[in-house]
Amino acid sequence: MTHMPTTHIPKTTTSDDVPSISRFLALAFDDDPMMRWFFPEDATRETGLSRYFATLLTRQYLRHGVCEHTGSAAAFWVPPEGQEKAVPDAATVAQLQEILGDRAPLFREAVEAAAQHGPQEPHWYLAVIGADPAARGQGHGAALLRSGLARADAAGLPVYLESSKPSNLPLYEHFGFTVLTELRLPGGGPALWAMRREPRPGSAQDQ
Repeated sequence: MTHMPTTHIPKTTTSDDVPSISRFLALAFDDDPMMRWFFPEDATRETGLSRYFATLLTRQYLRHGVCEHTGSAAAFWVPPEGQEKAVPDAATVAQLQEILGDRAPLFREAVEAAAQHGPQEPHWYLAVIGADPAARGQGHGAALLRSGLARADAAGLPVYLESSKPSNLPLYEHFGFTVLTELRLPGGGPALWAMRREPRPGSAQDQ
């Protein structure tokens, strides 16, 4: 039997983990087309992304989602019962606007455009997943995907996500996701792919 390294075992994220997780998510998303669209300056992108993920994790996903991490990766999921509550409140919006600066209107337009294509059925939503580039290919992201998909499968519910990085699509397809639609973000932004996965009771841990 092959055992998962202890550094790959998903752990529940707490507020104590926010600084480290926000740092390696900032590194993970440095080459993401959408995040480069929101944070175009190379010199300030890492700091901006770190603050962005810390805000989302602290104010939204730790409160209303299921957040897990390994030694080098993190994933934020939102179950059906948390989706209405996970919508940013006024204070969160104000923080994000301050972080994004003059890119805030583009961010708002992108969120609104993506929401128009969101599913109406009960589902689990994979909001964020990323691994430190130094640990890519070592199975951290796959371990987190299996953990979250197992929860959705146990509930008999589909999973929905959006990706703006074309190279990630085959990974998601390997785990059973299919592309629902491709949309172009407003204002000349990059493409965004909406993906959905049917529930597979009992199968997520076997992939």
